Amino acid sequence: MATLTTPGPTAGLSPLPPASGRAGLRGTLASEWTKIRSVRSTYWTLLALVVVGVGLGALISWATDNHVTHLGHGAPIGFDATRRSQTAFTELGSLVLMVLGAMVITAEYSTGMIRTSLTTMPRRGSVAAAKLIVFAVVALIVALITSFIAFFVGQALMHSTGQAAAISGPNVLRAVIGCALYVVIIGIMSYAFGLIIRHTAGTIATMVGVLFILPLITEVLPTDWINDITRWLPTSAADAILSTTAGTQPNEFSAWGQLAVTAGYAVLLLIIGGFLFRKRDA
Repeated sequence: MATLTTPGPTAGLSPLPPASGRAGLRGTLASEWTKIRSVRSTYWTLLALVVVGVGLGALISWATDNHVTHLGHGAPIGFDATRRSQTAFTELGSLVLMVLGAMVITAEYSTGMIRTSLTTMPRRGSVAAAKLIVFAVVALIVALITSFIAFFVGQALMHSTGQAAAISGPNVLRAVIGCALYVVIIGIMSYAFGLIIRHTAGTIATMVGVLFILPLITEVLPTDWINDITRWLPTSAADAILSTTAGTQPNEFSAWGQLAVTAGYAVLLLIIGGFLFRKRDA
């Protein structure tokens, strides 16, 4: 009777490792980090953030020092030196990160590379999360460095006013860190809109509407409505977090409360964008 024999292992070949069936987030993070640092526009955008935050902040601080010196009687009551040095970074820096946040996702849609990315990594949730994490970490590091440099340079330039702020002063450290957090949150909101809209120009236009047009529309509403609506505007966090000498406005939450409102919008948009990113075709 013939017997069945099982062939033994072939010499020189090792058995294949079992397939896990699940691609890891770590590899996706490495891939997204490679993407963001290999694109020239990333460096130009981050350089623009530093130039706007430090350069324009220094120019405003220098102009303030000259103006106060020209008056010859010191800084006016309620003078907020921290706000003077951080305003350019907060207002214009948010625009810079808004553009970068949009391009992190929409650039791949415009070139068609998103199909390649999703073919390589079919788990769309991991792709969206990896892009967000890499962008947020890079943006936060650069934003914090820029915010602190803008503050110290600005205060050095306003030293002769006698009203320069110290980092240990009331609400000063909160303002410096809070400004960096605010511009990063705006960038994350733009990224979320990018997931939803999937078009660079459309995403940026939407963010401009949210940051600039929406506050203008509320100003023509009845006063009672303005008081109720202002606290819920994403941009109200910028004014609240910048102020170190004035108390919270009656129609606003605390500085951290206003920042939490803006962060809440970003989280909500991320949930919507993540859901659509997983459900729609590339």
